[in-house]
Amino acid sequence: MLALRLARGARPAAQTRRLAVAAASAGVGFLLLSSLGQAAAHPAGAGASAVRLLWCALPLAAAVQLAVAAARADHGTEPRRNLYAAGFGPARLALLAATSTVVSCVLGGAGAALVFLLLRGDLGLPAVPGAEEALGAGVPLPFPAVLTLLTVVPAAAGAATALALRLRPGPTEHGDHGTGHGPAGPRSALQALPWGVALTAAGLALGSYTGRAGPPGGEPPLPGHLDGIPPGAVAGWALVAVGLVTALPGLTHLSGRLLAAGRPGALRLLAGRFLQAEAERIGRPLGVLCAVAAGALAADRLYGGSGPAAVASFGPLLVLGAALVVACVTLTVVITALESRAERAGTTDALLHIGAPVALLRRAVALRAVVMTAVVAPVSWAVATLATLPLLS
Repeated sequence: MLALRLARGARPAAQTRRLAVAAASAGVGFLLLSSLGQAAAHPAGAGASAVRLLWCALPLAAAVQLAVAAARADHGTEPRRNLYAAGFGPARLALLAATSTVVSCVLGGAGAALVFLLLRGDLGLPAVPGAEEALGAGVPLPFPAVLTLLTVVPAAAGAATALALRLRPGPTEHGDHGTGHGPAGPRSALQALPWGVALTAAGLALGSYTGRAGPPGGEPPLPGHLDGIPPGAVAGWALVAVGLVTALPGLTHLSGRLLAAGRPGALRLLAGRFLQAEAERIGRPLGVLCAVAAGALAADRLYGGSGPAAVASFGPLLVLGAALVVACVTLTVVITALESRAERAGTTDALLHIGAPVALLRRAVALRAVVMTAVVAPVSWAVATLATLPLLS
């Protein structure tokens, strides 16, 4: 009940974040139900159905990350600080945030089920063209399976939110949000960098090996047809994504250290110190963005072309999944950047109070953006090139 009251009285920014979480949950729920419909319509293709569910894990992970980012942003708002001052400890605040996340995801899942049934023609209206192949129209679906799939997103998002906020110190009465980035943050980011590189290399090797051995004639699988994609290729790309998410905080910290090396001026010092202090927070969303960019570059290298015809060749469900991942990752980066800006408000006010020009702070923000673009772009290009080189040779 308290979560519903807080949701009803939240500010427009918080309502927008929760609406985005509900929309992401609806998209993932629709993809999961579509996989179930295709599996029910083609019971002999168990392998293709398993691959479709594996591909749904990528949008699911992006939606869960968005939900966690939105919950972290809500965690530092004024109502949460008042609850912390009233005696709500970190565990109760984390449970409250998880409850709000579950409610948003359940609403999104209900909307996904309604649209799915409407498109299949199960609500009295005729099914849309192509629903027999894409959604399994005309084939009855087991209700327990539908209910189980619709609970995947709320359960995963709620558990991830509770865990992320339970491990994060609560806000103080002075307005500090409790970033949780203590002295161990930079050390852990640098220590995770070799593991991230190793996971990325292992994923590239696995994807190259299964990609060579999978399709007949050594040709890459056709877009829009998941039947020809080996499960090992999906696992390889998943390892690459996990490796990039693990490695990017360390790369962010190293970029900040190099930027502030030598005898830096005020501009390089501000930008470099911020990248070092916020490596954990901004590095992980940038890692997901890097993985998405690498996947898009790899798809362009494998299949080529652009425009509506090329997009249509991938099939509506693949296009929906890709668009969902890109939207969730972009929103996560934006929410994280805004949260970081809000938590730096005290430091910014102190710098302005001692006479730092506003133009200097703006140039520092622009310099950080340029530096991280210079890191993400070549890493994405290198991963995409290494992933597709064995398939094109």
